[in-house]
Amino acid sequence: MILEILKAIIYGVVEGITEWLPISSTGHLILLEQILPLNASEAFMEMFDVVIQLGAILAVIVLFFHKLNPFSPRKDEAQKKRTWILWFKVVVAVIPSAVLGFLLDDWMDAHLYNHIVVAVMLILYGAAFILVEKRNEGVKPKIRTVDQIDYRTALMIGGFQVLALIPGTSRSGATILGAILLGLSRTAGAEFSFFLAIPTMLGASLLKAVKFIAEGNGMSGGEVVSLILASLVAFVVSLLAIRGLMNYVKKHSFSLFGVYRIVLGALVLLIFLITR
Repeated sequence: MILEILKAIIYGVVEGITEWLPISSTGHLILLEQILPLNASEAFMEMFDVVIQLGAILAVIVLFFHKLNPFSPRKDEAQKKRTWILWFKVVVAVIPSAVLGFLLDDWMDAHLYNHIVVAVMLILYGAAFILVEKRNEGVKPKIRTVDQIDYRTALMIGGFQVLALIPGTSRSGATILGAILLGLSRTAGAEFSFFLAIPTMLGASLLKAVKFIAEGNGMSGGEVVSLILASLVAFVVSLLAIRGLMNYVKKHSFSLFGVYRIVLGALVLLIFLITR
């Protein structure tokens, strides 16, 4: 039992870091499941990998609560109006992935959730980050804050989020890369990506949990403990990861993450070849 608790803590740490950095939490969890598998059913693990995101989501809500709270007594009417408008833009951006995610969730799991797809996406988007950052050297962003994002741009960023339905892409990676291509600063792109995560990941977690229960699956006491503990750890680690990323991108590009993705993708491929 102690070993399973330690494993759950490690899963929470990995989720908390990789969910917000553009390096694919799915790719890391696949590696972790090969190296340090939990003593749990396959059905539970499919649900577990998604539902532990709830802890990570809570970190965004805590860190940006004032900015995202349209009812804050510390805001005047104009500020409250801007907050509502920001939420409307988030909702618009979430629509494409919400619709396609609901329709294609089972198909994606059956056909695309494998080592090869994850590795290819890691490498492909790693190269994309390097190329985009190289292209943008010396280019001043047109949009420096999330308040400057219009509805058209929000919808287009939401279109990039659809790409993250493919395992290994990274939800934050796809949205941040799309935001940069659309003229957003790195900080504005990362921040808007965090806000999109709230309804997107809540919806995905709810969908997985409902399917898990609807299929007649149950959880052992150990599995319940693992899920709760991993989610709590993911929350704490996410607080640090989000703050760290926001400070990092103020002075640095995403190229380093691109290199890391390529190395990780090659490692996933190697593990696939060894274990097949």
